[in-house]
Amino acid sequence: MTLHEILMAMGIDPSVLYAGAGGGALRALSRKKIKFREVFVSPVCGALASAYLTIPAVQYVKMSGWPFPQDDAQVVLASAFLIGTCAMWIADLVLGFIVRRMGLSQEPPP
Repeated sequence: MTLHEILMAMGIDPSVLYAGAGGGALRALSRKKIKFREVFVSPVCGALASAYLTIPAVQYVKMSGWPFPQDDAQVVLASAFLIGTCAMWIADLVLGFIVRRMGLSQEPPP
């Protein structure tokens, strides 16, 4: 069984996963200060977020009445890329909020 077949059996479109990972990689490389950890974590976070959030996001936008092209595949891939790009920013915001709420230090220990 190939990786493509495993992903399809799990209900994840591999092209959406790759688009999300590409968005995460773009986010990691567009930072002013590139951290080695983020180069690996951002594509994984982008891939996971796009795998599970793309289809609901596209369906929501469709239901809201926005004009759509005839072929949904391009919209799905573009949405997956955008969700992958934004996933680490959203994770940073949410985790920063939780850290501030709990009163923990945001600086890593020495």
